[in-house]
Amino acid sequence: MLGARRSRPSRHARVARAFLTAAVLGLVFGAFSQAAGAKVIWLCKPGQQPDPCTPGLSTTVFSPQLKPGRVEHPKQVKKPAIDCFYVYPTVSDQKTLVANRDIDPEERSIALFQAARYSQYCRVFAPMYRQLTLAGIAMGAKPSASDLKVGPSDVREAFRTYLQKYNHGRGFVLIGHSQGSFVLRTLIAKDVDPKPAVRERLISAILMGGNVLVKNGKGAGGDFQHISACRSAIQLGCVIAFSTFDQPPPADSLFGRTTVKGEHVLCTNPAALGGGSGMVTPILPSKPFAPGTQIAIGNLLLHIKQPMPSTVWSTEPGSYSARCSSAGGANVLQLRALHGAQVASPSPTKEWGLHLLDANIALGNLIAIVKREAVAFAIDHRALFL
Repeated sequence: MLGARRSRPSRHARVARAFLTAAVLGLVFGAFSQAAGAKVIWLCKPGQQPDPCTPGLSTTVFSPQLKPGRVEHPKQVKKPAIDCFYVYPTVSDQKTLVANRDIDPEERSIALFQAARYSQYCRVFAPMYRQLTLAGIAMGAKPSASDLKVGPSDVREAFRTYLQKYNHGRGFVLIGHSQGSFVLRTLIAKDVDPKPAVRERLISAILMGGNVLVKNGKGAGGDFQHISACRSAIQLGCVIAFSTFDQPPPADSLFGRTTVKGEHVLCTNPAALGGGSGMVTPILPSKPFAPGTQIAIGNLLLHIKQPMPSTVWSTEPGSYSARCSSAGGANVLQLRALHGAQVASPSPTKEWGLHLLDANIALGNLIAIVKREAVAFAIDHRALFL
Protein backbone atom coordinates (compact mmCIF):
# COMPACT_ATOMS: atom_id res chain seq x y z
CA MET A 1 0.00 0.00 0.00
CA LEU A 2 1.31 3.45 -0.93
CA GLY A 3 1.96 5.96 1.82
CA ALA A 4 -0.06 9.10 2.26
CA ARG A 5 0.29 11.65 -0.50
CA ARG A 6 2.74 14.40 0.37
CA SER A 7 1.35 17.91 0.54
CA ARG A 8 2.68 20.25 -2.14
CA PRO A 9 5.30 22.61 -0.67
CA SER A 10 4.52 26.31 -0.69
CA ARG A 11 5.89 28.52 -3.43
CA HIS A 12 8.30 30.07 -0.95
CA ALA A 13 9.49 26.62 0.11
CA ARG A 14 10.04 25.64 -3.54
CA VAL A 15 12.03 28.83 -4.11
CA ALA A 16 14.14 28.11 -1.03
CA ARG A 17 14.83 24.57 -2.21
CA ALA A 18 15.82 25.83 -5.64
CA PHE A 19 18.20 28.34 -4.09
CA LEU A 20 19.76 25.70 -1.84
CA THR A 21 20.30 23.32 -4.73
CA ALA A 22 21.75 26.13 -6.82
CA ALA A 23 24.34 26.83 -4.15
CA VAL A 24 25.48 23.22 -4.05
CA LEU A 25 25.71 23.06 -7.82
CA GLY A 26 27.50 26.39 -7.84
CA LEU A 27 30.27 24.79 -5.80
CA VAL A 28 30.54 22.08 -8.45
CA PHE A 29 30.91 24.71 -11.18
CA GLY A 30 34.33 25.62 -9.86
CA ALA A 31 35.66 22.23 -10.93
CA PHE A 32 34.77 22.61 -14.60
CA SER A 33 36.02 24.93 -17.32
CA GLN A 34 36.67 24.42 -21.01
CA ALA A 35 37.25 26.76 -23.91
CA ALA A 36 34.33 27.26 -26.27
CA GLY A 37 34.09 28.89 -29.64
CA ALA A 38 30.56 30.23 -29.35
CA LYS A 39 30.00 33.87 -30.31
CA VAL A 40 29.95 36.14 -27.28
CA ILE A 41 26.61 37.73 -26.41
CA TRP A 42 26.90 40.81 -24.23
CA LEU A 43 24.36 41.81 -21.61
CA CYS A 44 26.33 45.02 -21.06
CA LYS A 45 28.99 46.51 -23.32
CA PRO A 46 30.06 50.12 -23.96
CA GLY A 47 28.08 51.63 -26.83
CA GLN A 48 25.54 48.80 -26.91
CA GLN A 49 21.86 49.73 -26.80
CA PRO A 50 19.99 48.95 -24.70
CA ASP A 51 22.57 48.69 -21.94
CA PRO A 52 21.21 48.05 -18.40
CA CYS A 53 24.62 48.95 -16.97
CA THR A 54 24.42 52.66 -17.86
CA PRO A 55 21.13 53.92 -16.33
CA GLY A 56 22.38 57.23 -14.89
CA LEU A 57 23.58 58.12 -11.39
CA SER A 58 21.00 60.40 -9.74
CA THR A 59 20.55 59.34 -6.12
CA THR A 60 18.17 60.17 -3.26
CA VAL A 61 19.74 60.03 0.19
CA PHE A 62 17.54 58.50 2.91
CA SER A 63 17.97 58.46 6.67
CA PRO A 64 18.20 55.09 8.50
CA GLN A 65 14.45 55.49 9.15
CA LEU A 66 13.89 55.92 5.38
CA LYS A 67 13.09 59.64 5.52
CA PRO A 68 14.04 61.13 2.14
CA GLY A 69 16.61 63.90 2.09
CA ARG A 70 18.84 65.53 -0.48
CA VAL A 71 19.22 64.44 -4.09
CA GLU A 72 22.76 63.89 -5.31
CA HIS A 73 24.11 63.80 -8.85
CA PRO A 74 27.42 61.92 -8.66
CA LYS A 75 29.96 62.99 -11.24
CA GLN A 76 30.33 60.57 -14.13
CA VAL A 77 33.85 59.95 -15.39
CA LYS A 78 33.52 60.91 -19.06
CA LYS A 79 36.25 58.62 -20.34
CA PRO A 80 36.83 55.85 -17.78
CA ALA A 81 40.41 54.61 -17.79
CA ILE A 82 39.50 51.17 -16.43
CA ASP A 83 36.97 48.42 -17.13
CA CYS A 84 34.70 46.25 -14.99
CA PHE A 85 33.96 42.69 -16.13
CA TYR A 86 30.82 41.41 -14.37
CA VAL A 87 29.40 37.87 -14.11
CA TYR A 88 25.87 37.68 -12.71
CA PRO A 89 24.56 35.14 -10.15
CA THR A 90 21.90 32.45 -10.54
CA VAL A 91 18.88 34.40 -11.79
CA SER A 92 17.49 32.72 -14.89
CA ASP A 93 13.81 31.74 -14.75
CA GLN A 94 13.94 29.82 -18.02
CA LYS A 95 12.19 26.46 -17.70
CA THR A 96 15.17 24.33 -18.70
CA LEU A 97 18.00 23.11 -16.50
CA VAL A 98 20.59 25.18 -18.39
CA ALA A 99 19.65 28.63 -19.66
CA ASN A 100 20.22 29.73 -23.21
CA ARG A 101 21.73 33.16 -23.74
CA ASP A 102 18.55 35.10 -24.43
CA ILE A 103 18.54 38.35 -22.46
CA ASP A 104 15.48 38.13 -20.21
CA PRO A 105 14.09 40.65 -17.66
CA GLU A 106 15.88 38.98 -14.76
CA GLU A 107 19.31 39.43 -16.37
CA ARG A 108 18.59 43.08 -17.09
CA SER A 109 17.42 43.58 -13.49
CA ILE A 110 20.41 41.90 -11.89
CA ALA A 111 22.80 43.93 -14.04
CA LEU A 112 21.08 47.10 -12.83
CA PHE A 113 21.16 46.01 -9.18
CA GLN A 114 24.71 44.69 -9.04
CA ALA A 115 26.83 46.14 -11.85
CA ALA A 116 25.40 49.39 -13.20
CA ARG A 117 26.58 51.69 -10.44
CA TYR A 118 30.22 50.86 -11.23
CA SER A 119 29.70 52.66 -14.54
CA GLN A 120 30.55 55.87 -12.68
CA TYR A 121 34.23 54.88 -12.81
CA CYS A 122 34.60 52.06 -15.35
CA ARG A 123 33.32 50.73 -18.64
CA VAL A 124 31.14 47.73 -17.76
CA PHE A 125 31.29 44.48 -19.74
CA ALA A 126 28.91 41.67 -18.80
CA PRO A 127 28.58 38.49 -20.88
CA MET A 128 25.55 36.25 -21.08
CA TYR A 129 26.31 32.66 -20.16
CA ARG A 130 24.50 29.32 -20.08
CA GLN A 131 24.01 29.05 -16.34
CA LEU A 132 22.09 26.52 -14.27
CA THR A 133 18.61 28.00 -13.84
CA LEU A 134 16.52 28.36 -10.71
CA ALA A 135 13.47 26.89 -12.42
CA GLY A 136 15.38 23.92 -13.83
CA ILE A 137 16.93 23.11 -10.48
CA ALA A 138 13.51 23.24 -8.81
CA MET A 139 12.38 20.47 -11.17
CA GLY A 140 14.91 18.15 -9.55
CA ALA A 141 16.82 17.52 -12.80
CA LYS A 142 20.49 16.54 -12.54
CA PRO A 143 23.07 18.37 -14.67
CA SER A 144 25.49 16.36 -16.77
CA ALA A 145 29.21 17.06 -16.94
CA SER A 146 28.63 18.94 -20.21
CA ASP A 147 25.87 21.00 -18.58
CA LEU A 148 28.37 22.10 -15.94
CA LYS A 149 31.02 23.07 -18.50
CA VAL A 150 29.10 25.41 -20.76
CA GLY A 151 28.64 28.33 -18.36
CA PRO A 152 32.31 28.69 -17.39
CA SER A 153 33.23 28.15 -21.05
CA ASP A 154 30.99 31.03 -22.14
CA VAL A 155 32.53 33.35 -19.55
CA ARG A 156 36.12 32.36 -20.38
CA GLU A 157 35.43 32.92 -24.08
CA ALA A 158 33.93 36.33 -23.32
CA PHE A 159 36.94 37.26 -21.18
CA ARG A 160 39.35 36.24 -23.95
CA THR A 161 37.31 38.30 -26.42
CA TYR A 162 37.39 41.25 -24.03
CA LEU A 163 41.18 41.02 -23.68
CA GLN A 164 41.75 40.68 -27.42
CA LYS A 165 39.27 43.26 -28.75
CA TYR A 166 38.51 45.80 -26.04
CA ASN A 167 41.16 45.87 -23.30
CA HIS A 168 44.16 47.45 -25.05
CA GLY A 169 46.26 47.28 -21.89
CA ARG A 170 43.64 48.82 -19.60
CA GLY A 171 43.25 47.85 -15.96
CA PHE A 172 40.18 45.77 -15.14
CA VAL A 173 38.07 44.84 -12.13
CA LEU A 174 36.37 41.43 -12.02
CA ILE A 175 32.98 41.44 -10.27
CA GLY A 176 30.86 38.40 -9.48
CA HIS A 177 28.21 37.14 -7.11
CA SER A 178 27.10 33.62 -6.17
CA GLN A 179 27.24 31.40 -9.30
CA GLY A 180 29.04 34.29 -10.99
CA SER A 181 31.74 34.26 -8.28
CA PHE A 182 32.20 30.50 -8.58
CA VAL A 183 32.66 30.87 -12.33
CA LEU A 184 35.13 33.73 -11.85
CA ARG A 185 37.10 31.67 -9.33
CA THR A 186 37.78 29.20 -12.14
CA LEU A 187 38.50 31.92 -14.69
CA ILE A 188 40.97 33.68 -12.37
CA ALA A 189 42.73 30.44 -11.48
CA LYS A 190 43.20 29.53 -15.15
CA ASP A 191 43.33 32.79 -17.09
CA VAL A 192 44.63 35.45 -14.69
CA ASP A 193 46.55 34.11 -11.70
CA PRO A 194 49.16 32.06 -13.65
CA LYS A 195 49.65 34.67 -16.40
CA PRO A 196 51.81 37.62 -15.30
CA ALA A 197 50.89 39.83 -18.27
CA VAL A 198 47.16 39.48 -17.51
CA ARG A 199 47.63 39.57 -13.74
CA GLU A 200 49.48 42.87 -14.12
CA ARG A 201 46.26 44.43 -15.45
CA LEU A 202 44.04 43.06 -12.67
CA ILE A 203 43.03 45.95 -10.43
CA SER A 204 40.97 43.76 -8.10
CA ALA A 205 38.45 40.93 -8.04
CA ILE A 206 35.23 41.50 -6.08
CA LEU A 207 33.84 38.01 -5.47
CA MET A 208 30.75 38.09 -3.26
CA GLY A 209 28.88 35.06 -1.95
CA GLY A 210 31.40 32.70 -3.52
CA ASN A 211 33.44 31.10 -0.68
CA VAL A 212 36.90 32.14 -1.92
CA LEU A 213 39.51 29.97 -0.18
CA VAL A 214 42.89 31.03 1.22
CA LYS A 215 45.52 29.21 3.28
CA ASN A 216 45.14 29.39 7.04
CA GLY A 217 47.14 32.26 8.49
CA LYS A 218 47.53 33.89 5.08
CA GLY A 219 45.59 36.08 2.67
CA ALA A 220 46.56 34.01 -0.37
CA GLY A 221 47.06 30.39 -1.42
CA GLY A 222 43.98 28.23 -1.73
CA ASP A 223 42.13 29.25 -4.88
CA PHE A 224 44.83 31.63 -6.14
CA GLN A 225 48.59 31.43 -5.78
CA HIS A 226 49.55 35.03 -6.60
CA ILE A 227 46.42 37.03 -5.83
CA SER A 228 46.02 37.90 -2.16
CA ALA A 229 43.32 39.58 -0.10
CA CYS A 230 42.88 43.35 -0.50
CA ARG A 231 43.97 45.05 2.72
CA SER A 232 43.92 48.66 1.49
CA ALA A 233 42.10 50.63 -1.20
CA ILE A 234 45.34 51.31 -3.08
CA GLN A 235 46.46 47.69 -3.18
CA LEU A 236 46.33 46.25 -6.69
CA GLY A 237 45.91 42.74 -8.06
CA CYS A 238 43.99 41.60 -4.99
CA VAL A 239 40.63 40.07 -4.06
CA ILE A 240 37.70 41.32 -1.99
CA ALA A 241 35.41 38.50 -0.88
CA PHE A 242 32.61 38.21 1.67
CA SER A 243 29.18 36.78 2.43
CA THR A 244 26.76 38.81 4.54
CA PHE A 245 24.85 37.73 7.66
CA ASP A 246 23.07 39.73 10.34
CA GLN A 247 22.58 36.72 12.63
CA PRO A 248 25.02 34.03 13.79
CA PRO A 249 25.42 31.67 10.80
CA PRO A 250 23.82 28.29 11.49
CA ALA A 251 26.05 25.22 11.67
CA ASP A 252 24.98 24.28 8.14
CA SER A 253 25.34 27.75 6.62
CA LEU A 254 26.12 27.70 2.91
CA PHE A 255 28.71 30.45 3.15
CA GLY A 256 31.78 31.08 5.24
CA ARG A 257 32.58 27.40 5.77
CA THR A 258 34.81 24.86 4.05
CA THR A 259 35.90 21.29 4.65
CA VAL A 260 39.21 21.81 2.84
CA LYS A 261 41.97 21.09 5.34
CA GLY A 262 44.39 23.94 5.99
CA GLU A 263 42.23 26.54 4.25
CA HIS A 264 39.44 28.91 5.22
CA VAL A 265 36.88 31.10 3.49
CA LEU A 266 38.15 34.63 2.96
CA CYS A 267 36.29 37.60 4.43
CA THR A 268 37.41 41.13 3.55
CA ASN A 269 35.32 43.95 4.98
CA PRO A 270 34.72 46.55 2.22
CA ALA A 271 34.18 49.14 4.95
CA ALA A 272 37.52 48.36 6.66
CA LEU A 273 39.88 46.45 4.37
CA GLY A 274 42.65 46.59 6.96
CA GLY A 275 40.45 44.92 9.57
CA GLY A 276 37.94 45.87 12.24
CA SER A 277 34.50 47.40 11.94
CA GLY A 278 33.30 50.11 9.58
CA MET A 279 30.18 51.79 8.24
CA VAL A 280 28.78 50.31 5.07
CA THR A 281 26.82 52.38 2.55
CA PRO A 282 23.95 50.55 0.84
CA ILE A 283 22.93 51.62 -2.64
CA LEU A 284 19.85 50.21 -4.38
CA PRO A 285 18.10 50.97 -7.67
CA SER A 286 14.74 52.70 -7.38
CA LYS A 287 13.15 50.13 -9.68
CA PRO A 288 12.00 46.84 -8.13
CA PHE A 289 13.57 43.62 -9.33
CA ALA A 290 11.80 42.08 -12.34
CA PRO A 291 8.29 41.35 -10.96
CA GLY A 292 7.18 37.73 -10.76
CA THR A 293 10.66 36.24 -10.96
CA GLN A 294 12.17 33.89 -8.38
CA ILE A 295 14.66 36.53 -7.25
CA ALA A 296 11.83 39.04 -6.78
CA ILE A 297 10.14 36.53 -4.46
CA GLY A 298 13.40 35.99 -2.61
CA ASN A 299 13.73 39.75 -2.13
CA LEU A 300 10.26 39.85 -0.56
CA LEU A 301 11.40 37.28 1.99
CA LEU A 302 14.03 39.76 3.22
CA HIS A 303 11.10 41.72 4.72
CA ILE A 304 12.66 45.11 4.07
CA LYS A 305 11.27 48.10 2.23
CA GLN A 306 13.10 49.20 -0.89
CA PRO A 307 12.82 52.97 -1.35
CA MET A 308 11.51 53.95 -4.77
CA PRO A 309 12.17 57.67 -5.32
CA SER A 310 12.11 59.38 -8.70
CA THR A 311 15.91 59.21 -8.95
CA VAL A 312 17.68 56.19 -10.43
CA TRP A 313 19.17 55.19 -7.06
CA SER A 314 18.63 55.42 -3.33
CA THR A 315 21.18 55.22 -0.54
CA GLU A 316 20.99 54.95 3.27
CA PRO A 317 24.32 56.09 4.75
CA GLY A 318 24.79 55.69 8.49
CA SER A 319 22.37 52.77 8.69
CA TYR A 320 24.69 49.78 9.10
CA SER A 321 28.10 48.79 10.35
CA ALA A 322 29.90 45.60 9.38
CA ARG A 323 32.86 43.50 10.51
CA CYS A 324 34.33 40.16 9.52
CA SER A 325 33.60 37.45 12.08
CA SER A 326 34.75 33.86 12.49
CA ALA A 327 32.35 33.06 15.33
CA GLY A 328 31.07 29.50 15.16
CA GLY A 329 33.65 28.60 12.54
CA ALA A 330 32.06 30.61 9.71
CA ASN A 331 34.06 33.49 8.20
CA VAL A 332 31.39 35.99 7.20
CA LEU A 333 30.62 39.70 7.12
CA GLN A 334 28.40 40.43 10.11
CA LEU A 335 26.00 43.32 9.59
CA ARG A 336 24.53 45.44 12.41
CA ALA A 337 21.60 47.82 11.96
CA LEU A 338 22.00 51.28 13.52
CA HIS A 339 19.77 54.23 14.40
CA GLY A 340 16.50 52.42 13.73
CA ALA A 341 17.48 51.06 10.34
CA GLN A 342 15.60 48.09 8.93
CA VAL A 343 16.67 44.62 10.03
CA ALA A 344 16.55 42.13 7.18
CA SER A 345 15.43 38.53 7.49
CA PRO A 346 17.61 35.76 6.04
CA SER A 347 16.42 34.78 2.57
CA PRO A 348 15.41 32.33 1.36
CA THR A 349 16.47 30.42 4.52
CA LYS A 350 18.80 30.96 7.49
CA GLU A 351 21.51 28.96 5.74
CA TRP A 352 21.76 31.74 3.16
CA GLY A 353 22.00 34.70 5.51
CA LEU A 354 21.67 37.95 3.57
CA HIS A 355 23.02 36.48 0.35
CA LEU A 356 20.56 38.50 -1.74
CA LEU A 357 21.96 41.74 -0.29
CA ASP A 358 25.67 40.94 -0.73
CA ALA A 359 26.16 43.13 -3.79
CA ASN A 360 24.21 46.16 -2.55
CA ILE A 361 24.73 46.40 1.21
CA ALA A 362 28.21 47.92 0.80
CA LEU A 363 27.97 49.06 -2.81
CA GLY A 364 28.94 52.62 -1.88
CA ASN A 365 32.13 51.33 -0.23
CA LEU A 366 32.99 49.08 -3.16
CA ILE A 367 32.57 51.89 -5.67
CA ALA A 368 34.80 54.13 -3.56
CA ILE A 369 37.44 51.38 -3.45
CA VAL A 370 37.33 50.97 -7.24
CA LYS A 371 37.77 54.75 -7.62
CA ARG A 372 40.89 54.76 -5.42
CA GLU A 373 42.26 51.61 -7.05
CA ALA A 374 41.84 53.20 -10.48
CA VAL A 375 43.98 56.15 -9.37
CA ALA A 376 46.59 53.81 -7.86
CA PHE A 377 46.67 51.77 -11.09
CA ALA A 378 47.17 54.91 -13.19
CA ILE A 379 50.03 56.08 -10.96
CA ASP A 380 51.62 52.63 -10.83
CA HIS A 381 51.50 52.10 -14.58
CA ARG A 382 52.61 55.62 -15.39
CA ALA A 383 55.68 54.96 -13.23
CA LEU A 384 56.42 51.80 -15.19
CA PHE A 385 56.93 53.83 -18.37
CA LEU A 386 58.89 56.77 -16.93
